[in-house]
Amino acid sequence: MRVGRGLSSLPMMRRTLETITVTMTFDDIARFEAPRQPATAQPNLSPRELEVLLVWLRSDSKTAVAAAMYLSVGTVNTHLSRIRSKYTLVGRPAPTKASLVARALQDGLIEIDDL
Repeated sequence: MRVGRGLSSLPMMRRTLETITVTMTFDDIARFEAPRQPATAQPNLSPRELEVLLVWLRSDSKTAVAAAMYLSVGTVNTHLSRIRSKYTLVGRPAPTKASLVARALQDGLIEIDDL
């Protein structure tokens, strides 16, 4: 195969696939086909943390959460920091808002209709 040419021809693609198929063992195939382990470890979030999380996921900012819940922005940040820490402790870090949405949906803490 020439550099820069890629797998442009059908015979070349067929030979490449045959080579891959012949050299792979059943263990290799099983490893590629094995689904990821389900996310069973869930953080133990308090009811207040769940409430702050849900309001924050629906809001544009932490300031809006603070105003809606009669909290300071610092308290909102503390709750969110603890939520993230709890996810990290169970081996499922969630450093961004999008990742927290994904984790909460995976764990059944929220439904898509809640957002």
